[in-house]
Amino acid sequence: MTKDKSAAQAKHGGCLCGAVRFTVSGPLRPVIACHCGQCRRVLSNFAAYSAARRGDLAIEGAAALAWFESSPGVRRGFCARCGSALFWDNAGNDFVSVSAGALDQPSGLRTRRHIFTADKADFYELGDGLECLPQGQSDPWPQDDAAADGTGGPPAGGR
Repeated sequence: MTKDKSAAQAKHGGCLCGAVRFTVSGPLRPVIACHCGQCRRVLSNFAAYSAARRGDLAIEGAAALAWFESSPGVRRGFCARCGSALFWDNAGNDFVSVSAGALDQPSGLRTRRHIFTADKADFYELGDGLECLPQGQSDPWPQDDAAADGTGGPPAGGR
């Protein structure tokens, strides 16, 4: 792939105030909606995260990026100025989860599934037909079935 083509396919994003910006030079994972109690408390609702391979993520303004260890080996990155939630990083993964809402639009991404639905808040219902897992997931980088088959419809495997 040429450098010009790579640059054209790069995705960009950042925080609300612009102090932290990032570029993803490789593929982004389909969006996973996490309904765990930690995401709910951090975001006042569920979290929508894509992901990038570590080597494909470049962060500008890292001095304004703050990290909070929310679980052993897991940290959450947010802007220290405006509070935007930007990253979820499990040290054991070869990727970093990237807040889908922080990506510049259009992102071209689709939501693939919901996880930790057993912990979801009681003030909303899930009715989009996507796969719902009561706990976590065994395949943290699922394929986007809709993109793979070219139909553009919702991913297969929903309930």
